[in-house]
Amino acid sequence: MDRLDTLAVAQAEGRAPWTNVQFETRDFVIFNDGFPVTPGHTLVVPRDATLDSIMKCFKYACTMGHENVQVQNNEITGYNVGINIGESAGQTCMYPHVHLIFRRDGDTEDPTGGVRNVIPGAGSYTNG
Repeated sequence: MDRLDTLAVAQAEGRAPWTNVQFETRDFVIFNDGFPVTPGHTLVVPRDATLDSIMKCFKYACTMGHENVQVQNNEITGYNVGINIGESAGQTCMYPHVHLIFRRDGDTEDPTGGVRNVIPGAGSYTNG
């Protein structure tokens, strides 16, 4: 039987370099992204690399994104949630982690397509 991959093992092996903990739960650890795309860019990292644990991270990220958009007098007007799995998808830290990227009006010239912009030129629906 293969051993369960865990955050502790990944940190010991250098695959999970995050150290700036925001807070922890039984199921995941929240880190500030070391190279934030926008202010508040957050990583939600499962303690165990199982599908169930990763889905809990997605649920948390979506909940926090939604709650931040709902706050009155908050400049956060949207959010992206995503995960990179494999080098071809841009993964550089080889342990699963979910990105919560807070968005603000005007933070990019044209946000059309959102996550579709991971492939340059593919975000636009009019380039077809």
